[in-house]
Amino acid sequence: MGFRGVDYYDVASLLTEEERLIQKTVRTFVDDRVMPVIVRHYEAGTFPADLVPAMGELGLLGANLEGYGCAGLGAVAYGLILQELERGDSGIRSFCSVQGSLVMYPIHAFGSDAQKERWLPRLAKGEAIGCFGLTEPDFGSNPAGMLTRAEPQGKGDGFVLNGTKRWITNAGVADVALVWAKLDGEVRGFLVEKDAPGLVQRKITDKFSLRASVTGELLMEDCRVPGSALLPGAKGMKGPLMCLNQARYGIAWGAIGAAMACYETALDYAKDRVQFSRPIAGYQLVQHKLVEMLSEITKAQLLCHRLGRLKEEGKLVHTQVSLAKRNNVRQALEIARVARDVLGANGIMYEYPVARHMLNLESVYTYEGTHDIHTLILGQDITGLSAFE
Repeated sequence: MGFRGVDYYDVASLLTEEERLIQKTVRTFVDDRVMPVIVRHYEAGTFPADLVPAMGELGLLGANLEGYGCAGLGAVAYGLILQELERGDSGIRSFCSVQGSLVMYPIHAFGSDAQKERWLPRLAKGEAIGCFGLTEPDFGSNPAGMLTRAEPQGKGDGFVLNGTKRWITNAGVADVALVWAKLDGEVRGFLVEKDAPGLVQRKITDKFSLRASVTGELLMEDCRVPGSALLPGAKGMKGPLMCLNQARYGIAWGAIGAAMACYETALDYAKDRVQFSRPIAGYQLVQHKLVEMLSEITKAQLLCHRLGRLKEEGKLVHTQVSLAKRNNVRQALEIARVARDVLGANGIMYEYPVARHMLNLESVYTYEGTHDIHTLILGQDITGLSAFE
């Protein structure tokens, strides 16, 4: 089934020639490299690791960063990359998001020159894989309550880390983990390499969602790292929250890709599936569902385009990202559910991408700030009153 694209309001005309070319390039990559293998990997619960060097060669990893072999693209171009990757699968977009926004971005923004030179070129090429260790078994929406601690070593300039991070994308295959821990009561970031003494990476395999993505735990028991592992520029919760804001921006775009895939599948199916006297696309109830899907995709596209231009102009505030992440993921999940309904029993088959996207989006709805947490972020912004405590 070919992907024609969904652009009812001609958003493409708002893009630069370079942005359109980037979108087309990534769309072709997804069609040629992701689509033929993603169902097999999803069913097996494996990540298509052979795609990583290809993503690096295309410049998709850390694409919005400058220097160190990164593409230095604008915010809208970066968003379009993630939109097209998630049209293939949320797990593929998650890999790119974590690598670029949650590992490369903080090294680029807060790292020392030595850390940047050591890690960024390798991460950009896909020669190294990173993960972001913030969430803990008992602290997800309230990361400031983390229990992971870092203490100076008795001798030398290193640190000893103790704690557990859970629901970590790429944990189990990461060459370096950016672990957030409290040092003298202040949240700091540490680059923990995979062979660090006392570090264990463990995969989580019994999951219905994001099956083509590696999810795991980081267990640190007297984990020793050198002094050079400390990110010098990140102090307090501002550091990890800035990283999350980068990732949430990309998720807002990515959700559109998943919604597009579901809508296109439902539309094609409805035009081909004959019941009673005509294709089901000729019945009012089905047309209503298709129109609602298209309407929400179009609104999400315009929302993200404006968000991207604000980011490029340096005018973006984090609450605007919360609005887009909250809206677009919720609508994408609803579109996936309605598309499943249009397909009937076929909607749960691997032959069609709808149920796969639906299950993936259940996780996307929760991670990088749950739907409810983004509601409270926006509520506090517009009322001036915090409902968190």
